[in-house]
Amino acid sequence: MSDWLDGRRALVVGAGSGIGRAVVDAFLGEGARVAVLEKDEDKCAAIGKELPEVPVTAGDATTRAANDEAVGRTVEAFGGLDILVNCVGVFDFYRGIGDLETDQIDEAFTEMFSVNVKSHLHSVKAALPALKESRGAIILTESTSAYYPGRGGVLYVSSKFAVRGLVTSLAYELAPEVRVNGVAPGGTMNTDLRGLQSLGLRDSRLDDTPGREAELAARVPLQVALSGEDHAWSYVFLASKRARGVTGDVIHPDGGIAVKR
Repeated sequence: MSDWLDGRRALVVGAGSGIGRAVVDAFLGEGARVAVLEKDEDKCAAIGKELPEVPVTAGDATTRAANDEAVGRTVEAFGGLDILVNCVGVFDFYRGIGDLETDQIDEAFTEMFSVNVKSHLHSVKAALPALKESRGAIILTESTSAYYPGRGGVLYVSSKFAVRGLVTSLAYELAPEVRVNGVAPGGTMNTDLRGLQSLGLRDSRLDDTPGREAELAARVPLQVALSGEDHAWSYVFLASKRARGVTGDVIHPDGGIAVKR
């Protein structure tokens, strides 16, 4: 264990699997005290069993009540809050506008933006008083999809552009008291990222795509298929005091897609 986050108090929203769970483990390994908010009760039970020192709130991150409860439990357990991370997300399995039936758009839009955007707003709003008091940091999860086309469908890509906008807007509004940054992972192995229920995709997981590891490695110059554990170190840096001069920015752990020939 190093001291990158020694004594820091963190809340990770969407911490049950994939990138969120990897962030929890990395933060703990770097000396942080960590609490989590997770919707899936089985994942909550698993965290509680494996990490009994971690306060777990079971709730829907798209709601005010769940975020208020999670922040309250974090502050009660640790005496304050220094770091907020949001890793909540849902996918649309590359559905373009031509793939969406007209009568699907309203419900699918509401679901996508509630999960991928509104959850971030609620978590920030709930945590803000504590973060201002500690002069803390917020890290939101963007995506390669917020920078390059073809990495999701029309709803997913636009939702991740919205998160990119949140990082910029919040960083401007909350300086100098709170730093706000993003991490924009590329395609990720070993996640439980699922599709929109409104499109009948709730049981579809990106990780179940045949040949996914080879496909992810082939799409980027470094020819690597990255995992949540790989991405977690970007969150560690942005959460640490070593990043005290960084706000309104984003780290791209994506295998170098920006320089793809």
